Amino acid sequence: MSDGYALALQKSLRTVLLADTDLAALISTRLYDEPPENVVFPYVRFGNITPDTVDTDGTENATVSFLIETYSRTTGRVEASQIAEAVRAALHRNEGPVTTALASDGFRAIEMVCDNYFIDRDDSVGRGYTGRVLFSAIMETA
Repeated sequence: MSDGYALALQKSLRTVLLADTDLAALISTRLYDEPPENVVFPYVRFGNITPDTVDTDGTENATVSFLIETYSRTTGRVEASQIAEAVRAALHRNEGPVTTALASDGFRAIEMVCDNYFIDRDDSVGRGYTGRVLFSAIMETA
């Protein structure tokens, strides 16, 4: 448990997302915490991960909000939407594989839900779209 809820969850999500064949067909292995300087599009990036811990009767749990970002430059909204939907499908109510990946860090995923996602034009570069997929996860110590 030395990594804490946020880092342990991120490592587990990375394992699950890279193993998802539908997502891999869209982004290959381009899943980053921080993308490289000359990144190849499309790709997925971890956004904010915010744990809210609760300690009740000596048992520590957390509700963790996290954001997965999708980036596309070639076919715009269509590709960014397809990637966002693949991320949602890979993780929504799919606690089993995440818990398996979390086990080595001493945590369990009790519930994982996609709250929503949206796709916006990326005006900072003048072209392309960015998707944001927002999740909530309930975790506990194993």
